[in-house]
Amino acid sequence: QVQLEESGGGLVQPGNSLKLSCAASGRISNNWSMGWFRQTPGQERVFVAAIRRNGYTTHYADSVRGRFTISRDGAKNTVQLTMNSLAPDDSATYFCALGNGVILSEVRNKRAYAYWGQGTQVTVSS
Repeated sequence: QVQLEESGGGLVQPGNSLKLSCAASGRISNNWSMGWFRQTPGQERVFVAAIRRNGYTTHYADSVRGRFTISRDGAKNTVQLTMNSLAPDDSATYFCALGNGVILSEVRNKRAYAYWGQGTQVTVSS
């Protein structure tokens, strides 16, 4: 089994930044991809960003490209999501996810990820 632990959510004013972290532990393969998805009440969980284990293959939703950065913490099985220029529309519960052998065409598909964290709330408000 794989466990994912998220941290870093909170309340932030519009235009400011926030960093989320996700630490994976357990039986982790060597070909994982980790992603962030977000969800608001009554809505589908949607893709935000993803990164492969190599640490340099990244993917972003159009809505966050140029504002959010996903990165790997060195050789650890930990990824961060640095969110800049936050707007009220970014408010959501953010979920970390891990999938093994996720192919390129599926990286934005939540069904490609077998393991999920509990979610962390991000609220952007003045």
